[in-house]
Amino acid sequence: MTTIATSTEYDQLIKISKDVAALGTTMSILGWDREVMMPKKGNEYRAEQFAVSSRILHELSTDTKIGDLLDACESDGDIVGDQTSESAANIRELRHEYDRATKLPSTLVEEEAKLASLSQSAWAEARGENDFTAFQPWLEKIVALLQQKAECFGWAEGGEPWDALAEDYEPGCTAAQVSEVFTPLRKKLQSLLDEIMGSDTKPSNKFNEIALPVEQQKAFVRSIASQIGFDFEAGRLDESTHPFCSGTHCNDVRLTTRFHENNVNDAIGSTMHEAGHGIYEQGLLYDHVGTPMGRAVSLGIHESQSRMWENQVGRSEAFWKWCYPTMKEFFGDATASLSFEDVYGGANIVRPDLIRVEADEATYNMHIMIRFELERLLMNGDLAVADLPEAWNQRYKEYLGIEVPTDANGCMQDIHWSMAAIGYFPTYTLGNLYSAQFFEKAMEEIPDMYEQFGSGEFGALKSWLNENIHSHGKRYRAAELCEVVTGKELSSDPLMRHLEHKLRPLYGLA
Repeated sequence: MTTIATSTEYDQLIKISKDVAALGTTMSILGWDREVMMPKKGNEYRAEQFAVSSRILHELSTDTKIGDLLDACESDGDIVGDQTSESAANIRELRHEYDRATKLPSTLVEEEAKLASLSQSAWAEARGENDFTAFQPWLEKIVALLQQKAECFGWAEGGEPWDALAEDYEPGCTAAQVSEVFTPLRKKLQSLLDEIMGSDTKPSNKFNEIALPVEQQKAFVRSIASQIGFDFEAGRLDESTHPFCSGTHCNDVRLTTRFHENNVNDAIGSTMHEAGHGIYEQGLLYDHVGTPMGRAVSLGIHESQSRMWENQVGRSEAFWKWCYPTMKEFFGDATASLSFEDVYGGANIVRPDLIRVEADEATYNMHIMIRFELERLLMNGDLAVADLPEAWNQRYKEYLGIEVPTDANGCMQDIHWSMAAIGYFPTYTLGNLYSAQFFEKAMEEIPDMYEQFGSGEFGALKSWLNENIHSHGKRYRAAELCEVVTGKELSSDPLMRHLEHKLRPLYGLA
């Protein structure tokens, strides 16, 4: 086959990819609308919309013409010869997506979309009433369906069903690999936590208790998101029960956050976290919209961006040197009683808590480890859904030393399982590890970065991330990107250095 013919076929393949992406991203707006704008009674028909759209999307994605075009492109060295080229990356990832999609029957895809939509509504209601038994049959259906889905995908010899699902979130990730990372990390974190909890020196918690008007909080966190680089001409910020980032492409990115009158720190952290996701999405190149080169590497890498802005930036002493006086512009005398030590220390309180999204940096990964262990057991059939609350509560007592008073604050606190998203949770901890390693490298190349933060200047970090991570799209897989950017394999050492360097002085352990 000639190069010209293959080039034409590559163009045809990219055209199909963009068409499929247009429908997929339109569905994401339906999802955003469901969480932010849709009236409650609209959910039943919205589930039908998702089901039909998912079936059509799956049929488009599995057209045999795509397989023929991929075969043609893969046979041409001009297209795939350089494995790091844009064309080779697009072909590699489109092949991966096509091969997985063709293993699933359309009926299963349609059933999953409908079930996930209805289940989310059932979860929200059951959580509000603290009634796990009402949600239990929905979760049982989800686990059974995902077990069937995993069987369709298959998994490597020596692997397990969980691996087949995790591939959609973190390609190449297996339960065994996650365990190899989590086990030693848990020991390091537990050692640090034991020291912190045993210290007589503790930061003030006044910042997390002061009541501030929600309307002023909204203006405040919006200004922070803008200051760190989120472009509101290419995005928006709304409210939802569970903060998230959605949208269609780099020029239409939707963020949500949440507010509590007596916890502005939660709104700050949630907004900076989602703005980090949004800055990544806005940093993807418009010329590649609809192709793998215009999409994020993985959820782990995506999470590295949100956690970096939330933690390495938003909980840093340098950030609060800028943000502390800025607060007075929005809250006036209401925050006059707070000292700099109150706000900086309050942003870094370490205290085992029930709720993952409100957890501090030192305990957060324990929450992820618990969820990972439980969903492995569910997928392997070693834990019945009916026994999930007890298993959850036992692990919270063992890992974090706390009693779980209600299922609403226990095994029903997260939306993920109601969305049929099993295999997702470990990407949060992987993101924490990647964020610390990327940030260390950025600090090497921008030595005065903290000084810049203290002046409210965040553009140098944003530009560094745009250049080194965002602009690559899916040119590299996650582990390879880490080595390309930092020159090292992923390690827990940068995260532990980050935590110890900041927390030890605050707790009198330096």
